[in-house]
Amino acid sequence: MTEKQSDSHNDFYQQLVNRRKPQPLTEESLREAQRNWSNLQPGNQKTEQLFPAYFFEGFWIRMWAFFIDLLCVRAISVATIGFLVRFQLVEQSDSLLSVYGLLAAVIYYGYFILMTKCNYGQTVGKMIFGIRVVSLEEEQLSWQTVLMREGIGRFILSFPGLGLLGYLPIIGSKKKQQIGDYISQTSVISLATLSAFTHQQEVLSAPETAHIHIGKSMQNE
Repeated sequence: MTEKQSDSHNDFYQQLVNRRKPQPLTEESLREAQRNWSNLQPGNQKTEQLFPAYFFEGFWIRMWAFFIDLLCVRAISVATIGFLVRFQLVEQSDSLLSVYGLLAAVIYYGYFILMTKCNYGQTVGKMIFGIRVVSLEEEQLSWQTVLMREGIGRFILSFPGLGLLGYLPIIGSKKKQQIGDYISQTSVISLATLSAFTHQQEVLSAPETAHIHIGKSMQNE
């Protein structure tokens, strides 16, 4: 990491600390939490359930991420179901009970379920906007949790009228949970905030690490 990138991380961290209300964490517990939050970096499935309120991402970023995901689902549908319709292997229909409707549902729910489970809580839209689904009760997202959130939760949100009502809780929830998050005990966090705190923990622990290495070096001599 370059010196410029390091300064940028430190500036972002200080801005977060300065503009947010103090959290009920002691310095020792904060450092321990930061060490655990570092496990949320891509490639590591372990999570920590103790998140400050400002880690959670709000409505608008999640809405734009969902819009990108809908474009991805549309592209997959055109490349698969559209191919079948073009060659008259499947008849296009608005009925959910038709072959066309069932295939469309499989693609829609399958996209969100498989991407969330197999890509560490991120769909394409969430990757673009730097956010991630995390469990508030598990060390990693289990199949049961993902099916509850991306299967049952999205099925409820797909009903006319219920979609808006299902997302409204995000506005008043400290953990920014929509209806699917409530039933699966999950939420969505900002990876930029996570990265800033993780970097700060690395900076704070660097002198301790250096001291240990120096001590070992002197012992070897």
